[in-house]
Amino acid sequence: MGFSIAGKTAIVTGAANGIGLSIGRHFANQGANVMFADMDETQLKAEIGDLAKKEENVRFFAGDLRERLTQANLLSATIDAFDRVDILVNASRQVLTSDPLCAEDDAVEQLLQQNMVTSLRMSQMIAKRFIKQAEDDTEEDNSIGTIINLSSILATRTHPDLMAFSVAAAAADQMTRSLAVALAKHRIRVNAVAFGSVMSCSLKDTLKDHRDYRADIEAHTPMGRIASPSEVAEAVHFLASDAASFMTGQIVTVDGGRTLLDTVAAPAH
Repeated sequence: MGFSIAGKTAIVTGAANGIGLSIGRHFANQGANVMFADMDETQLKAEIGDLAKKEENVRFFAGDLRERLTQANLLSATIDAFDRVDILVNASRQVLTSDPLCAEDDAVEQLLQQNMVTSLRMSQMIAKRFIKQAEDDTEEDNSIGTIINLSSILATRTHPDLMAFSVAAAAADQMTRSLAVALAKHRIRVNAVAFGSVMSCSLKDTLKDHRDYRADIEAHTPMGRIASPSEVAEAVHFLASDAASFMTGQIVTVDGGRTLLDTVAAPAH
């Protein structure tokens, strides 16, 4: 048992920027083979295009992962590049405000699709690949693959402007637990990292327009600061490693203690 992920192959979605990009870079630096996946091809090329040309353990794939065919093509590209897949990190997520009283507001449907359903379909597809790869594996105590979902502390907090995001985050948490139970007999582990007070891409954009939110977030975070994306990447690394071999169905919170205090006064986290 140990923390090493060297030599393992990971697919990281939402990897063109923010926390997904940080996770992908961290995994690559730790010696893992990494397929960076995102729909923003321009941003992918800008962030890791040169790295992919120089490093054999880095590749990228651009496409809309809400489409099943795109998901299948992502898996095929990963197998072509690295022969197998051992880790899936569902880091593709979107944050939208919503109006709870507007029947025409489709943010709930949109965020459920983006933040939960897409991750579910990816997890189902990759789990089948894990099982196929393990057909000749006789070591019954070993995990054959691991899935880590990104969630949010908003799954258990409420704010009128964030109803859609909260609902989608709560759904992602319950999906994590349900898949963990269903896939445990196949020796596949499924966990999630729920974060808050972390400088995600969405939070960075929000703070540009609402500079006063930073003070509010820091005041409601016991550790008194906003964390860097790399601190989420470290938690994901742990869950992906053999050091977490007996953990499944867990929602690990990375928030500097914020959920111990905060009622979410501002629509940013």
